[in-house]
Amino acid sequence: MPESPEVQALAEFLDEHARARSIEAVELDEFRALKTRGRSLSELAGATITGIRRRGKHLDVATGAAHLVISLGRAGWARWNGEVAPGEAPVLARIPLAGALIELTDAGQWLSLGLFVVDDAAEVPAIAKLGPDPASPDFTREQFDSAVVGRRKQLKALLQEQETFAGVGNAYSDEILHVARLSPVAHAAALDDGERNRLFAALTTVLRDAVHARRGIPPHELKAAKVAAMRVHGRGGQACPVCGGTILDHGTGQYCPTCQTGGEQLA
Repeated sequence: MPESPEVQALAEFLDEHARARSIEAVELDEFRALKTRGRSLSELAGATITGIRRRGKHLDVATGAAHLVISLGRAGWARWNGEVAPGEAPVLARIPLAGALIELTDAGQWLSLGLFVVDDAAEVPAIAKLGPDPASPDFTREQFDSAVVGRRKQLKALLQEQETFAGVGNAYSDEILHVARLSPVAHAAALDDGERNRLFAALTTVLRDAVHARRGIPPHELKAAKVAAMRVHGRGGQACPVCGGTILDHGTGQYCPTCQTGGEQLA
């Protein structure tokens, strides 16, 4: 699943390489990916890209004509000039530019890639309801406390709730909770001051460090870089890098019982 550090690196790469280029067309192989039925992708033909930025886990391609918002969903991605990573997913859309090409892929069993042609990115419902972004330097402790204090919701689910924290998904929620030494099934409302302090520090540090580490990596190498950097996510059965204990699976994620649950193995 694309998450804020990798999508940020992708947006910065595409902004650097595609800004000021004109869009020749937006070619769509999977018509269901277009979510704004009242708007046509042909509106973007001939428009010049004025900037590309990340909004949560979405790409916002601004042009002089309209915005093309790309929702990457659970398995969407973008590649530049045909650079293909091992096991690359099928291409569902192409954006030929003056002298370059952006291809949009989707590796999911169900369609997750979505395209929106809008006058303002905030017209996309998922963007309009995004919560504050912990990867941003503007994210504050007040925003964190407002989202966490009193919430009767398990921490892993809360971290992945886009209306609460924009950009966090399955992998980074595991990493954040491991660094914070907190159980994925603990309820936010039950945290004491020290635990909330650890969670805030882990949330901001893990994401911002990852943004810094991914910066400058080409799009086709970003997924591999993310996997290689994981401490616990995707590493069930391996040794915890902190305590040496065995990392266990829980649902679609992973955790260290010694570091996070006082030795208890979650059902």
